[in-house]
Amino acid sequence: MSFRINSFEEYQNEYTKSVENPEQFWADKAGHFQWRKKWDKVLEWNFEKPDVKWFIGGRLNITENCLDRHLAERGDQTAIIWEPNSPNEEVRKLTYKELHEEVCRFANVLKNNGAKKGDRICIYMPMVPELAIAVLACARIGAIHSVVFGGFSFSSLADRINDAECNLVVTADGGYRGAKDIPLKVIVDEALQICPSVKKVVTLKRTGIAVNMQSGRDVWWHDEVKKATTEFVAEEMDSEDKLFILYTSGSTGKPKGVVHTIGGYMVYTAYTFQNVFQYKEAEVFWCTADVGWVTGHSYLIYGPLLSGATTLMFEGIPTFPDAGRFWSVIDKHKVNIFYTAPTAIRSLEAMGLDFVKPYKLDSLRVLGSVGEPINEEAWHWYEENIGKKNCPIVDTWWQTETGGIMISPLAGITKTKPSFATLPLPGIQPVLLDEKGNVLEGNNVEGRLCMKFPWPSIIRTTYGNHERCHDAYFSQFKGYYFTGDGCKRDENGYYRITGRVDDVIKVSGHLLGTAEIENAINEHPDIVESAVVGFQHDIKGWGIYAFVIDEHGRTDTDELKKEIIATVNKFMGAIAKPDKIQVVKGLPKTRSGKIMRRILRKIAEGDVANLGDTSTLLDPAVVDEIKLGAI
Repeated sequence: MSFRINSFEEYQNEYTKSVENPEQFWADKAGHFQWRKKWDKVLEWNFEKPDVKWFIGGRLNITENCLDRHLAERGDQTAIIWEPNSPNEEVRKLTYKELHEEVCRFANVLKNNGAKKGDRICIYMPMVPELAIAVLACARIGAIHSVVFGGFSFSSLADRINDAECNLVVTADGGYRGAKDIPLKVIVDEALQICPSVKKVVTLKRTGIAVNMQSGRDVWWHDEVKKATTEFVAEEMDSEDKLFILYTSGSTGKPKGVVHTIGGYMVYTAYTFQNVFQYKEAEVFWCTADVGWVTGHSYLIYGPLLSGATTLMFEGIPTFPDAGRFWSVIDKHKVNIFYTAPTAIRSLEAMGLDFVKPYKLDSLRVLGSVGEPINEEAWHWYEENIGKKNCPIVDTWWQTETGGIMISPLAGITKTKPSFATLPLPGIQPVLLDEKGNVLEGNNVEGRLCMKFPWPSIIRTTYGNHERCHDAYFSQFKGYYFTGDGCKRDENGYYRITGRVDDVIKVSGHLLGTAEIENAINEHPDIVESAVVGFQHDIKGWGIYAFVIDEHGRTDTDELKKEIIATVNKFMGAIAKPDKIQVVKGLPKTRSGKIMRRILRKIAEGDVANLGDTSTLLDPAVVDEIKLGAI
């Protein structure tokens, strides 16, 4: 069976096979990879415990599939293009042969510093090639990598190190992010004061700032690699051994350590990468996500390298040195496939077309969107101004917990519809449930998005606390994986994510998704972004409170609010009319670009004394501004 889908008819046939005989379907896909020993059984699963195992008894090392198996045919092909934060710094390119050597070398460094199979290793680094090398070196020795985004505070870092009981940290002296220098090693030193499990710290020299090196614990990357050879036989692993832990913030309590295992994650990320983006030989693929997030894991490192692709890694931000940086990089490296977040698209849209016009963007073939549903206005702006109406947009829906893309168009194959993720990928069996857990059959329905059957890269557990995994994802609807998202299925069977279920507001008996209301508000030409939450209302049960960012800084606020209400009436109807509208300069966002609606709900309800920790937000000062202007 082919790994690649080439037509919509083929998609339909593949999808049918994947549902009728999922074990045979995924066994065929897994057969495209190198296994030291083939699996004894494809699948065992139970969603009530939960307990899911794929390719049981299979033995492999994922890095042999990312690197070694490509050496004969594409050893001299570029594996990673690195674009630095400053456009004046030299670009770096690593071929598959060079990347293989560097990964083997650093695998020896890890071993020389006491790391072994099964250890947890925390990686807290800037977006440099050594980050990808460290990730792959962990996998090569059989250690479990836990990448923490290089913008998190020392306390957030310490929480993650302690939860995973990491014994080694890989970091850098500092990192560049736009005009900012991030003192990474200083933050690590502070965190390690309360992390007794860490015995060694390997530090890369990136910015050259002075750092403290603790004798016996801290070593320099450049010193260690000089002592290491470029030969390292990959550790043989079981298909269900842990590959990585990635922490997701809960709205309450400690972050959850989502665990992914080797075999199923490998098969699924490669399959989705090649099919969603319709990757072609020798193309340049650019996923703008930081490796600190799952998108960077699956579609910057693993998916592309498993597929023998050329992947671009960018250290900087979209607005440095100006808002044309993304477009400049696309032209510079002849990027063919570009995968970014709606937050970035909207912010660049707000900067105006003067930053887009100097660039050709004629190398682009496919555009992608990830992280949240993309609103229609941003979708059209992206298609017209970046894709020049020549590039299909794949609006992908998935989660840290799913490991890979679940619902998405296949580029150039699936007919797209703005703000719809469209159809499930082969092997994905979504259902919509009502509040009581009843399946909503047919089309033109809206409910809670669940999965009734496992896919290879499904979350296996939350590290050190399996009960938490059960409670978060498998307890609400018995026998289903609950995504936490609300969803509509239209007359054509297309799926549209309406927002987190806790972001659904019941107004006068009508369930309204916040994402949908936000999409309507964002249709107003002056509104660049909005966030909607519910607040208790004497008459309606719940009212709608909208926080909006006015692109042009209008002073006639009352008139603007009237126009917004008229826009919502036009695009959604009077039932969705906001009861309160507050014009703000910014929204409280996590560093991955998600709006923290929990904080906005507290402000809307007047409970500003209990906002919780805001220090890990991208810009904590935004919260104080919003509190002052609360209605």
